[in-house]
Amino acid sequence: MAGKIRYMDSREDEQERGITMESSAVSLKFKMLSRNADSQATVNYVINLIDTPGHVDFSTEVSTAARLCDGALVLVDVVEGVCTQTISVLRQAWLDRLRPILVINKLDRLVTELKLAPIEAYHHLAQLIEQVNAVMGSFFAGERMEDDLRWREERERRLAERKERSADEAANAATSNEDKASDEDTFKEKDDEDLYFLPDRGNVIFASAIDGWGFRIGKFAQLYAEKLGIKEGNLRRVLWGDFYLDPKTKRVISHKHLRGRNLKPLFVQFVLDNIWAVYENVIVNPNPDKVSKIVTTLNLKILPRDLKSKDTRNLLSLIFSQWLPLSTCTFQTVVEIVPPPSLAQKLRIPKMLHPDLNYDASDEVLPKNKLEESLYSCDDSPDAFVVAYVSKMFAVPKCELPEKKKKALTAEEMRARGREAKEARLATGSEGSEPKHLPIGAVEPEESTAEPELAENKDDEEVLLGFARLCSGTISRSSRLYCVLPKYNASLPPSHPSNVKHITFVEITHLYVMMGRELVPVESVSAGNVFAVGGLSGIVWRNATLCSIRNSTDVLSLETTEVQKDCLVNLGGITNQAAPIVRVALEPRNPADLPKLVSGLRLLSQADPCVETFQQQTGEYVILTAGELHLELTEDPQRCLKDLRERFAKVEIQASKPIVPFREMAVKAPEMPPPKIPNAPRGTINGTSAQGLVTFTIRATPLPAAITEFLLANVSILKRLHRDPHAQSKKTGETVNPEDAEEGVSDEVAREATVKPNDFWPTLDGLFKKAGAEWADVADKLWAFGPHRVGPNILVDRMGGSNTSLRKRSQRMKQFRSPQSISNTPDTQTPSGSVVGEARPLRDFDDCFETGFQIATFQGPLCAEPMQGMAFFVEAVQLGGEGTAADLDNVVSRTAQITGSLISTVKDACRAGFLDWSPRLMLAMYACDIQAATDVLGKVYGVVARRKGRIVSEEMKEGTSFFTIRALLPVVESFGFADEIRKRTSGAASPQLIFNGYEVLDQDPFWVPTTEEELEDLGEKADRANVARGYMDAVRKRKGMFVDQKIVEFAEKQRTLKK
Repeated sequence: MAGKIRYMDSREDEQERGITMESSAVSLKFKMLSRNADSQATVNYVINLIDTPGHVDFSTEVSTAARLCDGALVLVDVVEGVCTQTISVLRQAWLDRLRPILVINKLDRLVTELKLAPIEAYHHLAQLIEQVNAVMGSFFAGERMEDDLRWREERERRLAERKERSADEAANAATSNEDKASDEDTFKEKDDEDLYFLPDRGNVIFASAIDGWGFRIGKFAQLYAEKLGIKEGNLRRVLWGDFYLDPKTKRVISHKHLRGRNLKPLFVQFVLDNIWAVYENVIVNPNPDKVSKIVTTLNLKILPRDLKSKDTRNLLSLIFSQWLPLSTCTFQTVVEIVPPPSLAQKLRIPKMLHPDLNYDASDEVLPKNKLEESLYSCDDSPDAFVVAYVSKMFAVPKCELPEKKKKALTAEEMRARGREAKEARLATGSEGSEPKHLPIGAVEPEESTAEPELAENKDDEEVLLGFARLCSGTISRSSRLYCVLPKYNASLPPSHPSNVKHITFVEITHLYVMMGRELVPVESVSAGNVFAVGGLSGIVWRNATLCSIRNSTDVLSLETTEVQKDCLVNLGGITNQAAPIVRVALEPRNPADLPKLVSGLRLLSQADPCVETFQQQTGEYVILTAGELHLELTEDPQRCLKDLRERFAKVEIQASKPIVPFREMAVKAPEMPPPKIPNAPRGTINGTSAQGLVTFTIRATPLPAAITEFLLANVSILKRLHRDPHAQSKKTGETVNPEDAEEGVSDEVAREATVKPNDFWPTLDGLFKKAGAEWADVADKLWAFGPHRVGPNILVDRMGGSNTSLRKRSQRMKQFRSPQSISNTPDTQTPSGSVVGEARPLRDFDDCFETGFQIATFQGPLCAEPMQGMAFFVEAVQLGGEGTAADLDNVVSRTAQITGSLISTVKDACRAGFLDWSPRLMLAMYACDIQAATDVLGKVYGVVARRKGRIVSEEMKEGTSFFTIRALLPVVESFGFADEIRKRTSGAASPQLIFNGYEVLDQDPFWVPTTEEELEDLGEKADRANVARGYMDAVRKRKGMFVDQKIVEFAEKQRTLKK
């Protein structure tokens, strides 16, 4: 906490760079006197503190830690103010129902850098707290709007139920339940007063960690209460805000009674003036006499040699560490503000069990069974259910485990060893011989020479431990527990086929209390504590729930699962705030080391929650990270690649250049070449399969922007449609699904669905009708979404027939699953029942058209990247040459031969129709926040412009010379951006990059000068480089595709001129 020791930064690169990259925990004991007037008893507290990274690239570490905590210390730089990552951390605390404490850090910068007066600093602090509260208020307002919508829907549902009743029953219900109905129909308002940060409430800490001091309002209220003759509680309420001390009456007055007098607020007069005086006399203008007076007045014990020292920073730390110690202030705030686990879990666990609960509803949730009673009360009794949540796995070298370290011998143990050695020599008659002088605790040579290389390799292995919190019960070593994996469905019985593979059994081999970089072995852990657990390697991928009816070593089996099913609970997964967007392909320098690389990637993916690894369809092994800092592609690679080389794979690795995803789309440009088929709508393509047995017509056209945006926002609902029993993915393991990674789902910004699943089709139908013209009836004829059936492209069947309509198929599937509808809808049991005999051969090729569409939208024609915002209409399909019966029979008999050819032809037709419009590339974009001083503003703009970014906004922070610049920067141009901007500004500006979706690059990759003006201005070779063409060719080269590029521009013979 002192800002210098960096005890929690266990990695060497963390200490060198001065930033945190991995979460680390420490359990601390804190003693505090009780406030009872009758007794002065000391109360002991155990505080489990988790230090999490602040950089946006490591936001997943914050998400994993938040699941284990009851409160959060949110640090805000007093100069930089509320940044993007501050909002992300506050949102994470809001979602996980943590009790946040605001720590305004680096107050020394207001004195030494900005040189603000105390009254200016007060207004600056007030504005900063107001900004943080505005963020909290936006979260509350958003949730209240959702509550209001939910209440209105529930009210409409009740009204609809009343209308369905008979007239007599409705009348009786209206007379008997009149009061009850009026209560239900009233929207209950909720108070948001407890959500905000207010210094007089004690949840705001003003601090300077580098100088080791911090305080709350209550500290100065306690100091001045007796001197001013005001009760401590009353003074605490007025020490922050527009309250003043009348010098004549010695009474506290508000701003209404100033009457034009120039008085200082109490916070300035009693708090900031004193702190500014210390800085003024110690750092700014050193004055030993005044410093001695301050030390005497504050009754501090500082040695004379320290007072005379020329190291003013050290003297400042000595004064503040005794006057306003940061550690004491922080821990007192945690004890007073953060509720104990027995109270905190009543608020947090209902949200984890029922994610749809709103903010205040968790107060009203009552436990339904003994399991929930144990969880809500954090029960640690022997008969309580054992439930532990593992939020992530982390790797530790085997040689650093406590069991592998040599323990230091005490003096008594050394004397005992000496006596034993002497007795052994006497027994063997070797008293006169000279004894061997071995170091104490050394191992005999013959015992350590056996297979030294093998022993060394074993000690270098990485051991995976679980980062966990015990929610209820007591867990001990050798305990046997159920391990419930994240995909376990609590609504189904444990014996259900979809649940059996997500329940397994573990035996706890080790338990540790985490003390920063050290692990302390323990025999048992009680409820409410954070700990590390061993024995999960090979069973838990990243997170899981460990549970059992009681703490025991009994052998568990599938037969006992049904008996103990009441203890099984899934505490859910973790929502990642930043999507991994940067990809790098890896390969070992020595091909024989490929198995080691694969094993290392598996370990890295488990040990780092910010990383995803998978094998592409091309066979490449790819690593996905949140950003450049996380991946560290610099000359001295750290974090991911360094860990992979030195810890997990232990082989030399070659990394490709960063692989950045693109999207392909088409627009209607003012100037386009004529359509490929004359006298036909643009985008129309005629296709023919092998030997001309199947001919078809497909027309491509861009989707309306509103529909594309709607599909992108509701990808989660499209996944539900795709995950229907007849289309369920076969890959349900705990590893990353390569298809999901390849289709680019992880490349999208995480969005919440804008509609409910039941309202998806009506809303989509309304958007199509609003677009008008040919789109009015598309919803009922929509065949498929793509790519991978969940993308923002659609395939439409213009030939009619309900068999291809995705909407009607989903409705029939609901009816088929409903027991009441089976007898009433006989045709739903035969999917092809609505197809007449003549059309049946035609429908045999439906899968070919859909597969060709999926392939085309997944790999577009520009550079084999996914398409976005395209619609493909199947206008006509004809079988055989002339459609006679003989031709149809010929086609049916050769279906197997036609299938592959037809898929390829449909794919090529979709791509050709796409190119009939004006194609565009969509670039992945970073939202970039930069804090910069006025004198380096021009250099920041220059760096952003050189990398093809654009400035969105700039705001000057009031009372400072700093600007907050918001820009959009292409991800493909962002590599090295942070280093360049730091070099250009001499470290005065540092960017934060967050993935912000895709943006159209409005430039045709195939554009060449054609008109006389363009040829005259740019020349035949187009002197101005086509940026879109450059991006497209770079991706095609990387993928091994054909690039239309002249290798030799000018073929003149080279001559060497002599001097």
